[in-house]
Amino acid sequence: MALINEHFIRIPATYLFSEIARRVAGYQESNPEAGIIRMGIGDVTLPLPDASVDAMIKAAEEQRNQATFRGYGPEQGYAFLREAIKTNDYATRNIDIETDEIFVSDGAKSDTGNIGDIFSTRNKVAVTDPVYPVYVDTNAMGGRAGQPEASGSWSNIVYLPCKEENNFVPELPKERVDLIYLCYPNNPTGTTLTREQLAVWVDYARENKAVILFDAAYEAFITEENVPHSIYEIPGAKEVAIEFRSFSKTAGFTGTRCAYTIVPKQLMAYSEDGEQVMLNKLWNRRHTTKFNGTSYVVQRAAEATYSEAGKKQVTELIAYYKENARIIREGLEKAGLTVFGGINAPYVWAKTPAGMSSWEYFDYLLKEKNIVTTPGAGFGASGEGYIRFSAFGSRENTLEAMRRLE
Repeated sequence: MALINEHFIRIPATYLFSEIARRVAGYQESNPEAGIIRMGIGDVTLPLPDASVDAMIKAAEEQRNQATFRGYGPEQGYAFLREAIKTNDYATRNIDIETDEIFVSDGAKSDTGNIGDIFSTRNKVAVTDPVYPVYVDTNAMGGRAGQPEASGSWSNIVYLPCKEENNFVPELPKERVDLIYLCYPNNPTGTTLTREQLAVWVDYARENKAVILFDAAYEAFITEENVPHSIYEIPGAKEVAIEFRSFSKTAGFTGTRCAYTIVPKQLMAYSEDGEQVMLNKLWNRRHTTKFNGTSYVVQRAAEATYSEAGKKQVTELIAYYKENARIIREGLEKAGLTVFGGINAPYVWAKTPAGMSSWEYFDYLLKEKNIVTTPGAGFGASGEGYIRFSAFGSRENTLEAMRRLE
């Protein structure tokens, strides 16, 4: 008799964005004439940079000829891309990262979900609340989350509330934790931590031998000087942190799929008998066993984002979405909503009108304004009473959505 992993049947049957898609599809079927504007899921709308497309075409042509054909590549990523990442994303910020600390993958979602493979199920996990659902759900699947509670929380996860009352800055946990998920600029709130605020977490991790799992997928949107682009800008962070980066929102690779994870060789965790173990070696073992590498064609496209033309085109993409975020912020404020984020991130986090829950306001916007958003309650208990707007739509739709809200 084949038995299942029973942790899977404890998690909610519906993923947040699947539920949103279900509600939108149901409304669209009943109202086919509705001009729905989608400002919910964070998928991009602008095409890939020309430099990346040109690189893909060239790489595909190489696959036509035996002399230049590529089969299996290194699971960790081709040297040309890892060198480009090292030089452009870290050396320019005076951060010393070695190429064998860089692991190229098919997405930050995959890596943040899979990183739990190298950690014991006995670890105590802390997440900010509201939180990107993948962090919680994958720990539940892995057996670290404990039991689901009526509130929607999990018994063995420590939640760090981020609300207007604390300026969306999580407080250190009152109990000792081992794994800490931090996402900054934050999804879903669009808020950030300063260097000083992030340093508090690095110090905590060093004192408690904890590991920070730092999701920096939105770092390209940072505009303020005192907001770190990498956790490794904080002294000592390489001893306690794994960093996840993505080309998805930076260069429009949501469908092309390319990202990378940094696992410093200084970073240690411990065996049951207290022996130090290098996490870089463990992740390398997991990565090479379960992943066969991102395609050569896609890695050439990612490499091209670091070319002179590619950098210019990526900057233009980011500027476009930043302008959308500004339009959304100002539009929501004119509509009388209290808003946060949208300055260093492509998301604007808004308080729902008084007396309306997140899902109630979601349904109102869908049915009365034909605007799709993301209800804050879907990101955790502290998200109740908020709603998320994404800046990844077209300029035309962004302006039209704000006009409807007036």
